[in-house]
Formats: sequence, structure tokens, C-alpha cells
Amino acid sequence: MIWDTPLTRLFHIRYPVIQGGLAYLARAELAAAVTEAGGLGQITATTLDGPLALEKEIRRFRELSSGPFAINCAIGHRPIEELLDVAVAEGAPAISLTGGNPAPYVDRVKKRGAKLLVLVAGVRAAQKAESLGADVVIAVGQEGGGHIGRDDVGTMVLTPRVVDSVKIPVVASGGIADGRGLVAALALGASGIEMGTRFVATVESPAHAKYKAALVSESEQNTRIIERPLGRPGRVLPSSYVEQLLIDEKSGLSPDQLLARVVGDVNRNAAIGGDLDRGFVWGGQAVGLIQDIPTVQELVSTMVAEAQAVLTHLAGTTGFDGEF
Repeated sequence: MIWDTPLTRLFHIRYPVIQGGLAYLARAELAAAVTEAGGLGQITATTLDGPLALEKEIRRFRELSSGPFAINCAIGHRPIEELLDVAVAEGAPAISLTGGNPAPYVDRVKKRGAKLLVLVAGVRAAQKAESLGADVVIAVGQEGGGHIGRDDVGTMVLTPRVVDSVKIPVVASGGIADGRGLVAALALGASGIEMGTRFVATVESPAHAKYKAALVSESEQNTRIIERPLGRPGRVLPSSYVEQLLIDEKSGLSPDQLLARVVGDVNRNAAIGGDLDRGFVWGGQAVGLIQDIPTVQELVSTMVAEAQAVLTHLAGTTGFDGEF
């Protein structure tokens, strides 16, 4: 019963766990593995080659799983209208929008019956998403990997703030990588969690072996924040490229010059190609909690067992009955 939350009921999933959108990495194989393990897998759309590639990816997912999934579209990198049209035409149960104003795209998603998830980093954005018709908001704290909010509010504070500000289900994201984080998120009022960094370090993830190894070896103290001068801070793993980029950001380069250093190809070549010293890879502070590279099924099963152990411990020490 502890896994019966508004999120699991909305998407008909066993566990309240969503896999992050993961630029270049959230492909059909990873998404299907997450769904088959009892969570909600996501397919990245914006970093695919185009609408036909997305159609192919959705159909590949359905060869691997008959369960639910979401299509993630990052706003601001390229036009996403055609991608959204393909997603809804293919019957995607859910669409998640990240990185910008969702208002221009809401009708395109909702008119075909897809559920809408919107990633936010603050109360005002969560309330706006709800007013536009979002079914779920994903509150990402500053611990997270990838693009995070400009206010540097941590997950522990952001989650209950957003929960208290909206009536729709809230998903906690940022710094969560195990069963303890899952229980903590539920205790804060969230209906579930989204994990990005932790799912990169799995067997089914298409990330390069060097990227996965770095996620295991790095500590929570070693991540870096890039792109602050561009108004879109993002957390990455350290590398010689990142250190030079941080110097460049302080040297007075123009926005166009800085953008040229963080284009998608630079991220892709590092994440997929493994050339970490000539590019950057996203990674949250949850790296401090990553000790291995399991299959997705092993990861989810371990998380659930950890969460149940935490609840049992709480019941023995505080009288808590395990019901949220």
C-alpha cells in the first residue's frame, strides 16, 4: 500500500519512480527497462535527429514493453512542435516539458489526451504550470544534474514548498539515488521521485563506459555548475574542459561565444563517445551515492527493498506505521 500514490494511480505504475529525460541517453531501451521494472520510463525527443527518429524510438519502446512511458521535450533548443505532434499521434501516454515556458505547447499535448508533466524549480513556476493544465509538476532541487533552477533551492526545501502551493501531484527530483531518498520524498509530501543521474549509471543506459565509471568514482563535492552567465545553470561532472569553460565564463566572452562551447555535440561526444576531457557530461550530487552499475531491474528492486527497510526501522523506533 505504501506505493499507492497519486503518481502510481495516474500512470498505472507499480512504483512512484520516473526516469529523467536525459539528453541523448533516454532512448527506448533504457525507458522500457524502467517501465518493465515498475516505474515510468521516458524517451528524449529533442536530442533525436527529428520526428521520424522519435516515431522509430516510440515503436522500438513498444517492442520492448507494453507499459506506459513519457516523451520528454526540452524547450528552447530547437522547435518542438513536430516532435509533440508525433508523440501524441503515436499515442504517448504522457509528455514532459522542461527548460522553458510550457504555455505555447499545452493545447497541443492535452487535446489528444496525453498527461502533461512540467519540470519546475520554484513555487511560481509550479503554480503557473498547474494553471495551464499540467497533470504533474516535477520539482527539481539544486542538487540535480543537468539544468537546474537559478535560485539554488535544495530538494529538501523545494519539495514541500511546491507541495503546499499546488493541488496536483508533485514529483521530487535532485539528489535522489536510493530507497532512503524515495522515502524522504514521500515524507515531504511528494507523490514520487524522478531520477536522472542514477539511471545513467545502469547497464541499459547508452552512456559511455567512461561516463558511467566517472559517476561511480566522483564524490558529491566534485560537481560543477556551468552556464550561469547564460541564465540557465546546469550541474556537470568535472573535467579539464569544464574547468576551462568556467574560466571562459568569467573572462567576459559574449553569450554567443559561450553558447558555442556548450552546444549539444560537445555534450553528446562526451556522454556517448567517452571523450570527457573534450566535452562535458551532466551529473548531480547524487554521484556520492552511486557505488555500482546495476541493471535497471536490480536498481529498482534494491531501492524498493531499501525503502521498505527504512519504513520498518521507523515503525520500530517511532511507531510510524508505514502509511503516507
